[in-house]
Amino acid sequence: MIRGVIVMNDRGKPRLVKFYEFQPAEKQQELIRSIYRVLCSRAENVSNFVKVDSLFGQDVRLVYKTFATLYFVFIFDSSENELAMLDLMQVFVETLDKVFSNVCELDVVFNFNKVHTILEEFILGGQVLETNSSEVVKTVEEILKMERAANSIKVVPSIPGWQGR
Repeated sequence: MIRGVIVMNDRGKPRLVKFYEFQPAEKQQELIRSIYRVLCSRAENVSNFVKVDSLFGQDVRLVYKTFATLYFVFIFDSSENELAMLDLMQVFVETLDKVFSNVCELDVVFNFNKVHTILEEFILGGQVLETNSSEVVKTVEEILKMERAANSIKVVPSIPGWQGR
């Protein structure tokens, strides 16, 4: 099961945090700080897979990848394949690139709801739903189209003297 997804900048500021198991806010902040310390202390020539038993319990690992100034971190247990998680992360980032035309930190910050929608099309409740970037992009475009249509519905003002005959 996927335990969480975190996107943070290279200074440790979280830009997207999604835990699939309840974590109190204080615990989330502590975990984010601890993960950032682990990532910053790692050499560039080492594996992107990290055992984090001390933070999350036994058999929990994380995989991370740096894209521009953002760390993308997936936290998962032993029921998930490490390479599959790395691939899912890559597809998630590719999808963000397609939706935002070369995603950057500001896209994640100012389009928070859209990024969460994209993530939820990939992962729901800690389970992988979709791995096809094109399908996710198509679904997100349909959702945004429906949202725009719902926002464009206007209330017709009442006409004085009209009785609805």
